[in-house]
Formats: sequence, C-alpha cells, structure tokens
Amino acid sequence: MPNLCIIPARGGSKRIPRKNIRPFLGSPIIAYSIRAAQESGLFDEVMVSTDDAEIAQMALMYGAAVPFARSAETATDHATTGAVLTEVLQTYAQHGHTFERACCLYPTAPFVTPDRLREAFGKLETGDFDAVFPVVRYSFPVQRSVIMQGDRLAWLYPEFAQTRSQDLQPIYHDAGQFYWFNVPRFLETGQLLGANTSGLEIPELETQDIDTLTDWQLAELKIRILYQGNETA
Repeated sequence: MPNLCIIPARGGSKRIPRKNIRPFLGSPIIAYSIRAAQESGLFDEVMVSTDDAEIAQMALMYGAAVPFARSAETATDHATTGAVLTEVLQTYAQHGHTFERACCLYPTAPFVTPDRLREAFGKLETGDFDAVFPVVRYSFPVQRSVIMQGDRLAWLYPEFAQTRSQDLQPIYHDAGQFYWFNVPRFLETGQLLGANTSGLEIPELETQDIDTLTDWQLAELKIRILYQGNETA
C-alpha cells in the first residue's frame, strides 16, 4: 500500500498571523516541508490539509496536492492533530484510497530533511512500531527543577536534590516536527504516542518551537548556522 504525507496547515494562526506561508529565509515556510517530503522519495502523495484558499494555492504552487478542504470542525484552535489526521484518512478512504503508513509533517518545520524522514521511516519499518517521531533531550535534567513558592525557591523533586546530574535519567520532549505512523493502528487508537511508539533523537540545534516572532528569528539563526549561511537552506 502507498505512503501518504499529510501537512496540516490551517489559516487561523493568531500568535504569528499567516504563519504557515510567512516568508522564511526567502521561501514560504510551508515550502520547506513540502520539499523535504518530495525529496525523500517515500511518498506516493504529499497533501496539504487546509481550510484556507491562499495556503491551498501556495501548496499547489510548490507541488503538493490539495484534494479536499479541511472541515470547519478541524480548523479551530482546539482541534487536535489526531482529529485532523483521522478526517484526512477517512476522506481518502471514502474515495477508495487507503494507506498502510502515513507521516504528519508540520508546515512550520524547516529543519526537517529528507534524510531525517527516511531515518524515522526505517525505524518504523524495522522495529514494527505503531509510530516514530523525533525527540530532543532536555538540556538540563528536569529532575533538578525548582519552583517559586511565593518569593522563595523550592525543589520540585526534593528526592533528587543531592543526585548528580550525570546520574539522572535523560528526559526528552517532542520536537514538534513530524510523526510517522501505521495507519490501521492509528485509526484503531487515535493516538500517536502509545505503548509501541519509538523516538528518533535529534540535536537541539535541529529544532525550534515557532510560536512567537522571537522564536521565528531563532529558527532562522539556527538554519543559518546549520547550512553555513545558505539562505535557501
């Protein structure tokens, strides 16, 4: 069965208006995700799920498919990624197209490369996992976190107050870039992180949450560092 890439890109971003098609080092940021998916050679179709005509036009310009519009229910601030993926997969199925594996690739993920997509796909296949997605190690052990109680500091985990940082278990967070997953298993559970999910560790330099304009500037700076000033990345 073929593989599908789903790029969810709604039009209602509020913290950074028109975020999904805002220029990023010379190209609309969504173009980076489309190119990475296309150049990976893994997908029979790279589609963009959107409720926005301008985003749809931009996606088509860069070679992605926009076979149907996203519903109003899955284009709200509170719609989950799982709901969007389920809607896309069910709509394809209604038109006679089913998939064994799919990848949800966010439109604001300019760090994603074809090699990373292939690496995660290989892990999904060889490990027989339900899902695989990139993760980043926290730069400082969260077990040594402190909290503010009034105007005083206190340990969040007092039991680790005297433990050396190198003796603490590494903890990771979702890089927020993409999710490879087994489609039948996802449709059964509606979950991307379950008992049979694996992570692909990536360096901190290869990721950046982009929720504010400062985040945007940091992402551009990191890309410049990674690609030694090549503004087209």
